[in-house]
Amino acid sequence: MRKVALLVLFLFLFPRLDTVLALELPLVNAIEIQGLKRIEEGAVISKISQKTGEPVSRDKTSEDIKTIFRMGYFEDVRVEMEVFEGGVKLIYVVKEKPTITRVEFQGNREIEDSELKEKTTITPGSIADTVLIQDNALKIKAFYEEKGYWLANITPVIKKLSDEEVSLTYQINEGPKIKIRDVIIEGNKKISSRKIKKVMKTRKWWLFSFFTSSGYYESREMKKDIMNISDLYFNHGFVKAIVAEPEIALDKEKKRMTITIRIDEGEQYRISSVGVRGNSVFDDETLRKKLTLSPGDLFRKNLLEEDIRAISSLYSEDGYALVSVTPDLTTDDQNGTVKVILNIEEGDRYRIGRIEVSGNTRTKDKVIRREIRLDEGDIYDSSKLKRSYERINNLNFFDTVEMVPKPEYDEKVVNLDVKVKERPTGFLSVGGGYSSVDKFVATIDFTQGNLFGKGQYLKLKGEFGSKSSLYEVSFRDPWLFDKPVSFSTGIYKTSREYINYDKEAFGCYAGVGKSLAEYWSANLSYKFEKATISLDASVDDCIEECVTDPDPECEARCISKLIAEQEGTNTTSSISPSITRDTRDNYLDPSNGSRNSLNITCAGLGGTNAFIKGLIDSAWYFPLGKTTFMVRGRFGYASGLFNEKLPLYERFYVGGMYSVRGLGYGEAGPRDEETDEILGGTEELIFNTEYIFPLIEGARLKGLVFFDAGNSYEKFHNFGNLRYTTGAGIRWISPIGPIRIEWGYNLDSKPDESPSKFEFAFGSFF
Repeated sequence: MRKVALLVLFLFLFPRLDTVLALELPLVNAIEIQGLKRIEEGAVISKISQKTGEPVSRDKTSEDIKTIFRMGYFEDVRVEMEVFEGGVKLIYVVKEKPTITRVEFQGNREIEDSELKEKTTITPGSIADTVLIQDNALKIKAFYEEKGYWLANITPVIKKLSDEEVSLTYQINEGPKIKIRDVIIEGNKKISSRKIKKVMKTRKWWLFSFFTSSGYYESREMKKDIMNISDLYFNHGFVKAIVAEPEIALDKEKKRMTITIRIDEGEQYRISSVGVRGNSVFDDETLRKKLTLSPGDLFRKNLLEEDIRAISSLYSEDGYALVSVTPDLTTDDQNGTVKVILNIEEGDRYRIGRIEVSGNTRTKDKVIRREIRLDEGDIYDSSKLKRSYERINNLNFFDTVEMVPKPEYDEKVVNLDVKVKERPTGFLSVGGGYSSVDKFVATIDFTQGNLFGKGQYLKLKGEFGSKSSLYEVSFRDPWLFDKPVSFSTGIYKTSREYINYDKEAFGCYAGVGKSLAEYWSANLSYKFEKATISLDASVDDCIEECVTDPDPECEARCISKLIAEQEGTNTTSSISPSITRDTRDNYLDPSNGSRNSLNITCAGLGGTNAFIKGLIDSAWYFPLGKTTFMVRGRFGYASGLFNEKLPLYERFYVGGMYSVRGLGYGEAGPRDEETDEILGGTEELIFNTEYIFPLIEGARLKGLVFFDAGNSYEKFHNFGNLRYTTGAGIRWISPIGPIRIEWGYNLDSKPDESPSKFEFAFGSFF
């Protein structure tokens, strides 16, 4: 034992000689780890460089001690040695750091514990590592700074519970929320500060910051702002513009801050030439047709990105799933030009491999798979992949839909993982409301949009109001017998009180539909309805009084002749063919695409009513960044057939939330000259425009401003004489369905019309 001790002492005093004396040094015959309680021995052994069968080495043992320390699990590590089987045994003696059994937060008032836990990586059971504890303190501080608490102070406090356990408490002094006094832009000459601030979300504090939550510094938003400013300059030809990190200065009271952003604009560059390199699948001419950048134009980063996407899409739609397009910019400072070369790495052509569906706990696989526009073995096509996402998302069965391509390089296939997260599709709502037309209304509604997980739709609805009532049962199967043919049917009973007459109706309908192409579909439905028009009691009294009145126009002042002629019961037996082209990216909340439809109703195949009614409807959506511009036009025409009158309830009544907002029901249209009653028209022309913008993106809350124009007409009388309104609204895709609230202003109100109307609705959007 003494000999070993002296040898070890010698090695540590003269470390440079251990290589020279390697043949004389004892061999390591065993390695042992002592002091482990929670850490696996194998985890430590794997870090040790000193091996058995080798001469003992001071350099290796010293390095091993450092390596074991760097594991972060131990607060003390040392090496001991003893004689063992003609050599020595190395014993690494460790002392584990205690375990954190409890993590708490104290002093936090503005931010909940649950939010802080989401931002930290340390949890009960973690090793009490000083570096890890301090790193999480910095994460908490950064989170407070994001929320505007610039002076927040985070102090970790460790309390020893036993030799092996401690508790960790983060003592938090939140401090006041620092308001932004001003945002100063310096160094900009070619682009105004006003234009720069428009691309920023960080703004100075003002009165309405209480509602908008703006006016406070958030580091995450500021990073986005710096990128947006850089993009603004790159999109105006400033290829070498530099936007520095913000400089933050607090006032003496440490209640307000001033943010200064310095910019080095550099010079504007124009494009000298645009070319492509590395392409073999498509020739240069084909690729140039996809480019929007042109020689002589100012360099714009956004157009360059569009060109890269266009070329990438061209390739990926033809199976080249891993195509890469990288821009190469060469500047000529003397002439102020930039040469653009798009380097293309085409890669190989891929096919679709396995298609896996996961996350659907209720919805059957076939409901999802039938919406996927790619089959196993098909050539990979990014446009069909995108369309598959849109179709699955438009089912409205899922909160999230992910289409994850997973390439297998050796097999040249792309496996497709379709991951969904189910949302409730069954709703039972009992409530009430008020509208200017129906007054007070109580409702009960049971809807199941994904019946038995088969994608079928069932609805039971009842409305009970002082002016109207409705009872309806409807069913729809979008894939009848698992074929791409839809079937729908329903039965209803309704009644409504108008100003001088009432309508009661009972009806049923059935229809079939067929997809004609990816975006085209056709539908044919049949409806039978029995409707009764009865005059109001006050009208009957007025007519009775006219018996003794010698004035021949007396009855005309009681009720419109058009309404009086339709008193009684009539039946309608009609067929309605329709054709639709729908390219919207999202049916519930579209931002791109269009919906165009033609619907014709022909009545007279049985029943007492005979008429024809047609409607052309076209709506277009244009994305503008995160906002959307919508324009919609409608034209309708209706006429009686075989000398029959067009029923009152088939006429066009323009005005209200679903036609021209800001006007009452039917106010944009013909009226009776004697009674001033709203009669509706035999034609309608309606135009709507909307500008839709996000209010709270995470909550799917949007605002909009609109301009409407429209009217209904009698035999094209004064056709084109439109009524105009404007207004604003809010739309919210809530957990229980879409809600819209809108206020419309009548730009040319008549004496008996309200100058504005406030309306709300629960259900599908406009």
